[in-house]
Order: sequence, then C-alpha cells, then structure tokens
Amino acid sequence: MRPLLLCLGVLALVQAIFSKGILPDGQGKRLLVLLDNYSQRETHSTFFKSLRDRGFQVTFKTADDSDLALTKYNEYVYDHLALFCPNVAEFGGNITTKSVVDFIDAGGNVLVAANSQLAEPIREIAGECGIEFSDEGTYVIDRFNSDVNDDGQNTLIVADSNNLIYNKLIVGNSKSGAPLLYRGIAMTADPENPLLLEILSGSSYSYTYNPQEKITEYPHSVGKSTLLISALQARNNARVVFVGSLDFFSNDFFESSVQRAAQDSKRFEKSGNEELAASLSQWVFKEKGVIRVSSVNHHKVGEKSPSGFYTIKEDIVYSIKIEEVVNGKWVPFQAKDVQLEFVRLDPFIRATLTNSNGNFNLQFKIPDVYGIFKFVVDYNRVGYTHLFSSTQVPVRPLEHTQYERFIPAAFPYYASAFSMMIAVFLFTFIQLYHVDEQKQK
Repeated sequence: MRPLLLCLGVLALVQAIFSKGILPDGQGKRLLVLLDNYSQRETHSTFFKSLRDRGFQVTFKTADDSDLALTKYNEYVYDHLALFCPNVAEFGGNITTKSVVDFIDAGGNVLVAANSQLAEPIREIAGECGIEFSDEGTYVIDRFNSDVNDDGQNTLIVADSNNLIYNKLIVGNSKSGAPLLYRGIAMTADPENPLLLEILSGSSYSYTYNPQEKITEYPHSVGKSTLLISALQARNNARVVFVGSLDFFSNDFFESSVQRAAQDSKRFEKSGNEELAASLSQWVFKEKGVIRVSSVNHHKVGEKSPSGFYTIKEDIVYSIKIEEVVNGKWVPFQAKDVQLEFVRLDPFIRATLTNSNGNFNLQFKIPDVYGIFKFVVDYNRVGYTHLFSSTQVPVRPLEHTQYERFIPAAFPYYASAFSMMIAVFLFTFIQLYHVDEQKQK
C-alpha cells in the first residue's frame, strides 16, 4: 500500500510541476497557435512543421473558438502563444486582450503576425506593448524595391536584409543573406520605451498608405521609420515579436525567388524569409539568448567558504557561474564583458570579471569604508535575457587590536615627543648640578 501511495504522490508532484504553467526561463514547449481559419495550417505548413521538428507541442485553434482558454485551475496551460489571426474581431472562450497581456506579464512569449486588415484586438495588444500599427487598409509601398510578381500597386516589396538589426541571436545569419519578401502593414515603436527593438525597417523609398486612394496627406510612416518587424523584451524577460505581414511566414514567400522590378539582373533563387522566420521564432520562444546564474560564491583570499562578514581592506574573491541555453542544453556562458559592482549606496568598485569556462572571477581589496555592501552583477545586452544577481554582505571597521601600533606617518611626532623628553631630562640635570656647583663656589 505504501509503495502505491508513494508512486501516486510522485506522479501528482510531477503533474503539478508540468501543469504549473509558464516554466522558469520560458523553457516550456507548449505552443498555442490561434488562426483566422484552419486553411492557414496548409498555407503556412512549412513554418509550423519547423516548430514541431524543434520539439514544440503545437495546438491549433481558431481565434473565435468558444473553448479557448489560456489557464486551467488558475494555472497556465501554454508556455507560448502565436497569434496568426489579424482579422479576428473578438477572441472566443476565455481569451481577451487583457488575458493575453496578463499572459505576457506572467512570463509568456507571444509571436504576432498582422496584415493590412488588422482588427482591434491585435491593435490593443500591440498598444499595450508600445507598438502602433498603421490604419486599416494601408500597406507598405516601395516603388523602387517591389518584386516583379507584384500586382502593380508596389505592395509586394523586397526588404533589404541590411536593414535588419545587427544581432545574430535575433536574426541569425540573415543580416547578410538573401532579401526578404514582405506584403503587409507598417508599425511604429514608442521612442521612449527602451525595451522595444526595431528588427527590420523599410528602405529610404518606402512609405505607408492605402494603394487604392490618392495621397492627400502625409503618410503614417516614411523611409527608414517604416517599421516592418519589431520586438519587445519585457522586464520579466517575456518576449513579444510583431511582424506586420502574415504572408511573411507563408509557404509561397518561403519558396519564392526574389527579383526586384527595378533590377532585373539581380536575382536570387530563394527569399530569406524562411531563415529569418526560424531565427525570430527561436528567439521569441526562448530557444536562444537565455542565460541564468547557476551559483555565486565569495570568500577571503586563502579560504574557500563564505564569511559572515568582512573587514575593511581585506582581499576577497568573488565568483559567479553563468550558463546559456544552446540547442536545448545549459552550457557555460562565454561572454567577456560581465562586470561586478561592489555597492553600498553607489558602486565603490566596478571591474570586469575574468571568464574561465563560464566561471567568472574577480579578486579585489575591500575599500576603507564600512557598512552594508552588495555584490551586484547586472548584465543587460540586446538579445539576451536580463541577468541580475545581488548578494548582500556586511563590512565592519577594524577592531582595536587590528590597528598598527606605530604609524609610519606619525614618526615625526614620535621623534618630537622623545626629543622633548630628552630635553626636559637634560634641562633638569643641568639645573640641578650646575646650580649646586655655583653655590659651592
């Protein structure tokens, strides 16, 4: 009976762990894909197959399904969310704009694909993240960089990979690769939000407008400010990617050859959409760019265990082990720009740590200031999750038995004191014996 109860207990514990919802560091593989209609599973099958091949448990549902739910028994049942439903007027089931924002606040990751007929729910989600899409019915237009297969309205544009953000964690090797096919809406990012990233922008000739209307007012965005792909990494390390083109992920765009209408001689056998889509999905679903602190240690030089307190001017050693996710496994982090700050109210020491296969070390002398200090490692780089480690330690002044008996700087004062004592002795001696001799005479 007891073994049976033990097995049931272990099974319940495992189930509780895996049903907890969003796992630490976003390493879960449960993905919910919301579609406008199920035909998108066929038109975008190559992209969805790549997700399954990478181990994701993909669940497809239409955005207006009455059984939709992100939580069950107050626990999240998905780790990631893909919104391929730009035309949805209202989410079904228990999903609302607020529930998607709450999902992000809880650490969930979201991939959003839009188009020119973007409905209000997706706009509201984007607005909560600091992204504003152009008006409904507008397209990104580029008359100098449109594809030869365009319908004459210059809405099927060829985006130059040189306009991608320079970060291999996010875009992989697409920076210097084939150009990208794009048909869709543009967006703008809040310039005061430091958490937003502009991943892909249009050319200097691009602008946003409705191709069916005459241009009577200044377009929503012009030139390099025409943002095609953007991203947000929240303070809780949740990631959200906005792509203004649903067709960007389609099989047609993955397999199409690219030929600029203005440059017939420049032809590529295949667009770079598939490679960039794979890199973006790996980043947003936290298969890349995830780091964590494995262990922290500090001790006096010559010792191995941490001390309960330190004394001013002592030599100490600080070490921190940092790991990175590579191909689904935690491996030593190989950066060389991790810094340590020894902080009271302000940093008294700031120095770069020495990396030894993921073990970052620094030996330094505690400043001649006592109080409550913290070892702080605050590593924030584009493409990586924000890493923060803080360890508090007290630093006390010297005990009275630890002060030097004779201070070298006080030697002149010592000499003057002893010279005065000798002078007083000589003066007394002379006075006593010289006066006696005078009286005897």
